[in-house]
Amino acid sequence: MPNDVRYWFPAKRYGWGWGLPITWQGWAIFAGFLVLVVVGAATLARQSPVGFIAYILVLCACLTAVCWWKGEPPRWRWGGE
Repeated sequence: MPNDVRYWFPAKRYGWGWGLPITWQGWAIFAGFLVLVVVGAATLARQSPVGFIAYILVLCACLTAVCWWKGEPPRWRWGGE
């Protein structure tokens, strides 16, 4: 049985983590993340800087969870792989 795993986020060539998306689904998640950051900056940053920071931390945690779920398994890379 062939392994038809299609990652949305490739592993970075150097270091640990993920790079820019390679599928439309990944780009949709990334664009949604950026839109939510901009909307949060426009509405929360002036009202409550601490609330804005908490909002950004939650958004980053959600994006990291999606990358972990739909991206290549993370590990440290030195570029030669």
